[in-house]
Amino acid sequence: MQIEHPPIDHDMGVELRRSQPDYVAYCPLGRRGRMCDTSNEHFLVFPGSDGQLLAVWTQSSYEGAGDHRIMFARSLNGGRVWRAPMHLVGPRWLGDGLPASWAFPLVSKSGRLYVIYHQHQGVEDAHSDPFACWAGTMDCIYSDDGGLIWSSPTTIPMPRSCHDHPDAGIPPNWVVWQTPIRDLAGRWFTGLTRWVSKARRTPPHIDSWTAWESVVEFMRFENIDDDPLPTQILISCSASADQALRVPHYSNASLSIAQEPSLVRLPDQRLFCVMRTMTGFIWYSVSHDDGYAWAPPKVLRRRDGGEPIRQPLCCCPIYALSDGRFVLVHHNNDGRFQGCEPEDTTRNRRPAFMAVGEFRPHAVQPIWFSASRPFMDNDGVGIGPLGRTDIGVYSSFTQWGGEDVFWHADRKVFLVGKRITPSLLARLHAPPHYRLANGTMAQCR
Repeated sequence: MQIEHPPIDHDMGVELRRSQPDYVAYCPLGRRGRMCDTSNEHFLVFPGSDGQLLAVWTQSSYEGAGDHRIMFARSLNGGRVWRAPMHLVGPRWLGDGLPASWAFPLVSKSGRLYVIYHQHQGVEDAHSDPFACWAGTMDCIYSDDGGLIWSSPTTIPMPRSCHDHPDAGIPPNWVVWQTPIRDLAGRWFTGLTRWVSKARRTPPHIDSWTAWESVVEFMRFENIDDDPLPTQILISCSASADQALRVPHYSNASLSIAQEPSLVRLPDQRLFCVMRTMTGFIWYSVSHDDGYAWAPPKVLRRRDGGEPIRQPLCCCPIYALSDGRFVLVHHNNDGRFQGCEPEDTTRNRRPAFMAVGEFRPHAVQPIWFSASRPFMDNDGVGIGPLGRTDIGVYSSFTQWGGEDVFWHADRKVFLVGKRITPSLLARLHAPPHYRLANGTMAQCR
C-alpha cells in the first residue's frame, strides 16, 4: 500500500493500522505551515467522469474549531494510491476566514464537477458558538477539467423551509452527508438534515446538543446535466414543512431527532431511507413515487415483527452491494455502551458492525437484515485533539475493479477504506420468507 505523503511518526503509524484498513487515502501530517489537518471527516469518494476515483472531505484542526475547509484528492488506481490533496475553499488556519464544511459532489453528464458545501456566514442559529458551523448558505465551486482548475465560490439559491429562522437574513441549519443518487429521470437527489431554528424548535429539555430538534427533508437538483452556473442551479424540495420525516426523542416525544438520511433504490424502483435518531435504534422510511412523498418513519427491524436494529446517535449508512444485496453499517448498541449515556457520542460510536440486507418485495419493511457481525474497531483508543473513538463514520462506498469498498473517517482523523469481501459476507443471510394464502408474509421456520 503506497501513500504519497511524507513519513509519519511511529505512534500515528500504529494508530493508522489499528482498524486494519485496506486502503489509506489520507493520514494527517500535523501542522503544515499554519494549516492544521488533525481532523478529517465527511469523506465522500466517488467516480469522476474519467472513471477514476475522486474524493472531497472536511478538514480542520478539530471539529468546530473554526477553520473547517474543503479538500479534494484524486486516486490513479481505484483508491490504492492517492495524490496529495488540494485545498479548495475555507480557512487554511484559524482566523483565515469563515468555515466551509460538509461538501458533496455532483457530476454532470458532460463531466462538469460541482462541489457543493455549507458556507458559514458568521451568524449562528442552532448554537451559541459563532463557529459551530450549523447555519450557512449553500455555496458551490465547479471544475471542467476533473478538478485541476476550479471556479470562484458562488452561493446557490437554496429554498428555505418552515423549519428555518423567520428572518431570511439568517441562513438555514442544514447538512448533506452522503453522495446524492440519480432519480428515475436522471436528476441528482439527496436527503438532508434540517436542524430546526432556535426561533421555531421545540426547546431542548436537557443541556445537550443531542436534544436540538431536527428533521429529514429531501432535495432534487433539477438541471445539473445542463451545466448551469451555480446561480442558475434549480433545486426542488420534498418532505418539507409538515411532511418532513420526524422521530421522537427517547425521553421527550414532543421533539424530533431525525438526522443523516442514507438512500438506496430497491429493485422495484421504490426508495428506501435509513436515518439516525435519538431512540437507540435506526429508523426507516419508504417512498413509492421517487422521493416526492415518504411514509411515516418506523423502527428498522431484522424482519417484519423482528428485533429492532440498535444504533446510538451516529450515521448508519446503507449501500447496494455488487451482488444485488445491501450492506448496513452500524454500531449495534443503543448508546449505553460500556457505561456511556446515549448523549456521549464521543465514546459510543464503536465498534462498527455490518448486516446484510435482502429485498423482500411483499413485506411491510422491504429490506430484511441478517444478524450483525463485527466489521472493524479501533479498540477505543482516542486520538486527535478531542480524543474521539468513532469508527465507520461519515462514509462513502465505491464499486471499482470488481471490489466493493467502504470508505470512512476513523476517529475523524484517518481517511481509510475497507474492502467488503465475500469472506466478510459469508453466512450473513437475511431471514427467508414465504407468502401465505391470505397474502400476508411469514418467516420460514
